[in-house]
Amino acid sequence: MVALIPIALFGWMPIVFYLFLRFPTQRAVVISFVVAWLFLPQASYPIPLLPPYDKISASCYAILLATIFFDTSRLTTFKPGWLDVPMVIWCLCPIVSQVSNGGSPISPTFSQIITWGLPYFVGRLYFGSLDGLRQLAIGIFAGGLAYIPFTLIEGVKGPILHQMVYGVSAFNDWGQARRMGGWRPVVFMQHGLMVGVWMMSAALIGVWLWQTGTLKKFQGRNIKTLVIVLTIAFFLCRSTGAYSLFAFGLIVLFSAKQFHTSLPLLFIIGYIVFYLYLAASGQFSSDDVIGFITQVFGEERAASLKFRFDMEEILGEKARQVFLFGWGDSGGNRVYNQYGKDISVTDSLWIIAFGVYGAVGLASLFSALLLPVVVFCLSKYPARTWSHPKVAPAAVLGVALTMYVFDCILNAMTNPIFAVIAGGISGLVLKAPESLKTKKASSPPRRKLLVHQKSG
Repeated sequence: MVALIPIALFGWMPIVFYLFLRFPTQRAVVISFVVAWLFLPQASYPIPLLPPYDKISASCYAILLATIFFDTSRLTTFKPGWLDVPMVIWCLCPIVSQVSNGGSPISPTFSQIITWGLPYFVGRLYFGSLDGLRQLAIGIFAGGLAYIPFTLIEGVKGPILHQMVYGVSAFNDWGQARRMGGWRPVVFMQHGLMVGVWMMSAALIGVWLWQTGTLKKFQGRNIKTLVIVLTIAFFLCRSTGAYSLFAFGLIVLFSAKQFHTSLPLLFIIGYIVFYLYLAASGQFSSDDVIGFITQVFGEERAASLKFRFDMEEILGEKARQVFLFGWGDSGGNRVYNQYGKDISVTDSLWIIAFGVYGAVGLASLFSALLLPVVVFCLSKYPARTWSHPKVAPAAVLGVALTMYVFDCILNAMTNPIFAVIAGGISGLVLKAPESLKTKKASSPPRRKLLVHQKSG
């Protein structure tokens, strides 16, 4: 069984090459990323000077090489834009962070590029149009449907599938998987929280594609039935945080549909930015939040959240000692007791980015993910267009991306597909808005019509 891990990871490249030969390139990229993220094993192999070879790098390397071999023109016609600047800064800031702390910048920089930069670049290359984002949205929806039987199995049996398929367990802390009288599925991801966010995104996309009439059938089956089944499967993932994100996403989308406003989405983005400002500057107080969470979700959930906030307070204080570019990978971002033991726990993506790469890294990462969505709804595709079948997939992807970023202020679940979404939306809004008018079938010329009638 263990031998299947290298076969799956190193055999993924020829499979991606086959997909590029078998399908149109956009569809091949969607299948490559989604299937790799959902089903490749949680394992890695060290490579000198480069980040370990894992499911993220396997899919990125394979897609990039396939693009070079089979779709070179797409690379040669690529034009960078101003919205790409935050992602470039995020990918290159390890150079300054490492050098200023006496470390080597090579491996951390390449790791940043492969984990975030390449997926974003793939999104810019292939999904910077309404049609491209439609294919990406449908691919994520299909990935959610494909995960249903696996999440249901683990909801009853616990996180056993990685062990059964690949011979090793990728998730050992079963205590974190036990929730609400059952199990929180992990399947082939790093944590049940990521499965929850994935299934939330797929269900949110399905609801919006159904409600806007963008997709009436999928694989010959009624979209309404599939969405209902997917939503039920999502709720059975037992991820309370994802429940809240799903509710926020629905509020945003139906506010756009009923009231033609994107204010709820902009409010959420504004809240994320304001929270990061307060937390990074040391001005955030968690007392009110903990009180609210205790009333809504109970003391156990509130205690877990309080522990995170307490950790982030001491980690933030350490990060502010090297405010601009952070500690690099020296370990200086961690907190140690008087015996030199590491007592810190980094749960959220924002505190990791802030501690390791400083305020520059933190600002560039969240700008790269959120700024495309802001431009999308403020200047290119206002909320009144989100119900249009051509715009609906792009709109719901923007909302799903925002919900993922919202989750990143509490969790650190890196998912390259959301970087692909950010790249696709960036590519879309860097161009002039696409026409939403449908072409009417032209009537035959009057002269020919008369001739036809006479001949009859």
